[in-house]
Amino acid sequence: MRDVVEIISPVDGSVYATRPYTSQAEVEAVLSKARAAQAEWADVTIAERARSATAAVDAMLAMREEIVPELAWQMGRPVRFGGGELGGFEERARHMIAIAEDALAPLEPEPKEGFRRYIKREPLGVVLVIAPWNYPYLTAVNSVIPALMAGNAVILKHAGQTLLVGERFEAAMAAAGLPEGLFANLVLSHDQTAAIIGSGRVDQVNFTGSVAGGQAMERAAAGTFAGLGLELGGKDPAYVRADADLGHAVENLVDGAFFNSGQSCCGIERIYVHGDKFDAFVDGFAALTREYVLGSPLDAETTLGPMVKASAAKFVAGQIDDAVRQGAKPLVDPAGFDRHEPGTPYMAPQVLIDVNHQMAVMREESFGPVVGIMKVADDDEAITLMNDSPFGLTASIWTADLDAAERIGDAVETGTVFMNRCDYLDPALAWTGVKDTGRGATLSKVGYETLTRPKSYHLRHAI
Repeated sequence: MRDVVEIISPVDGSVYATRPYTSQAEVEAVLSKARAAQAEWADVTIAERARSATAAVDAMLAMREEIVPELAWQMGRPVRFGGGELGGFEERARHMIAIAEDALAPLEPEPKEGFRRYIKREPLGVVLVIAPWNYPYLTAVNSVIPALMAGNAVILKHAGQTLLVGERFEAAMAAAGLPEGLFANLVLSHDQTAAIIGSGRVDQVNFTGSVAGGQAMERAAAGTFAGLGLELGGKDPAYVRADADLGHAVENLVDGAFFNSGQSCCGIERIYVHGDKFDAFVDGFAALTREYVLGSPLDAETTLGPMVKASAAKFVAGQIDDAVRQGAKPLVDPAGFDRHEPGTPYMAPQVLIDVNHQMAVMREESFGPVVGIMKVADDDEAITLMNDSPFGLTASIWTADLDAAERIGDAVETGTVFMNRCDYLDPALAWTGVKDTGRGATLSKVGYETLTRPKSYHLRHAI
């Protein structure tokens, strides 16, 4: 194993930053300090925790001017959109802080004469958060802030591509004056991460990443009884009904498919359109897609940045080529994008029709700027196709009929049902998935349940 991690920037292929792996001695010290700090933090009131967490959020937001270009260099998101992630970071963090007092309050059953009965929510202990590169602030904050608010210590292991985000979290926590050892940012290899999980010295692991990564987490945790929260792959569908507002659906689904160069956990990867709307929808969708400006994420006019790595772009290009060989029709000419450069992370968006579910592009996660669009006859066909996937994170339904959206949503195997929107996390709702997308939940009151354990009190009055 090499002694350092290099961040290779998708902007120009240069080494943007280098960091050494945390030594084993440092790992041991962090684990010990976390356990000691958590024991004291558990006795701190929720109101006091909220003051510290709020100060950390404020400290992070104060770094906005440095963070936005830093994100572009690390993972390729255009600077014109970089501040949006911090907006979402703030929304989620402040919401989870605001609801903590209520979410963590004891549960009391109906009164019973002669007894006092209630269930307390006790912190788990030490929470290991393993965050991905694609939304490095949003995905991490889903667990970091509520874990601290619940009385836990937190160890953050960020993706190698976005190591500087972990350092930003560490700086924000230090600026907020959190107790020493309560939060730590570590630079870890896969083997080091697995060893920490298997050591029995962490009580909960919250991981966002690939299905293979989630399976590795389960193997590492086997026999430790540590809790696992896993947000894994996705192949999120959209269904445009005959009564949908066409312009609204086109505008929002193009954005849902191609924002962040399609590298979104809940990005739209396949669309099913009622036959009555199909031709008009496809024409509008392809036309709007051609308006993207592909270029350096450091340029203010760029609306589509590079993918994170050349290998990721190669994978998506392979899916497109395979689909075309099987009869799919591409609607966007890559030659219309000056910066489309095969063999590099710079990849033009693509829209495919004449697709079917024998094609990998309609069944396997793409995680890039491509979407397939299929014509359907009715709701039943759409539901069948939406469920024909090993994943289930979100599904969006575009319609003027609220009852129809709820009925269809009930039949779709997914963690979140959207109507007339997509690619958004409401912090008041549980963020969760089904099937190979994972297990557990973050955000909302439900998110606090996975970061605490119930402790029952059955107190009988003296006779």
